[in-house]
Amino acid sequence: MLVFLPVAHAAKIALDVGHNLQATGTTSAFGETEFSYNLAVAEVIAKRLRAAGHLVTVIGADGQMLELKPRAAAAAGHDLFISLHHDSMKEEYLDEWVWNEQTYKMSRRFAGYSLFVFDADPKYANTTTAMSPSNPLAGYGAQLAISLACATRLADELIQVGMKPTLHHAYGIAGGYRPLLDEGRGIYQANFAVLRHNSVPAILFEGGVLPNPEEAITLKTLEHREKVATAVLNSLDCLPAIKSKTVVPLPKGSGRNSP
Repeated sequence: MLVFLPVAHAAKIALDVGHNLQATGTTSAFGETEFSYNLAVAEVIAKRLRAAGHLVTVIGADGQMLELKPRAAAAAGHDLFISLHHDSMKEEYLDEWVWNEQTYKMSRRFAGYSLFVFDADPKYANTTTAMSPSNPLAGYGAQLAISLACATRLADELIQVGMKPTLHHAYGIAGGYRPLLDEGRGIYQANFAVLRHNSVPAILFEGGVLPNPEEAITLKTLEHREKVATAVLNSLDCLPAIKSKTVVPLPKGSGRNSP
């Protein structure tokens, strides 16, 4: 007996832990490093994807990877690269506040996730190099199509679990403007090095805004990280191999009408 079942192909996913122990990224309203948030959510996502049968490479987990191009190089041969980050906001929006007798920076002005893909089309370029010498076709053809398809699916899944996009990167603030590709889903174009040097479909995911104290607390919870992991897992049908189906023979004697 033959039955149609989803293909059992395992996707090969590269999860990049943004920043490192020397350059730890932005700081939460409570003085915690972005790198610590990035690593924690990467571990939860990796565990969920592996439990579902996917092959996962975690890049930069030891905090010692200081350069960006090697992160993209480490993704070669994978089906999808996701660089995991958490967001900040411009200094002019931040205020000082005291927490546990320590002074930190905070603001409640912005909250939410952002997703970025690289498009080498000059109309989307900003003031930095839009083309990568190491990967001159980055952003074209299937790579951009799959990157954008996966960003779209991930956005839909994030919204499904209750998250909302932030649009503060699109406000035209000097030094911070990124062209919006999909306002409702919070998807931007950006020529970040880990995207433009990549040889595989690639997304950069800003999971939330750390200087926002309420959001920083939520982003730290296991419940929230599990929601993000669920969203990533459910979005992998953006990949051609996961979309396809095949005819799989059932073992002898396993049909519904078998004794």
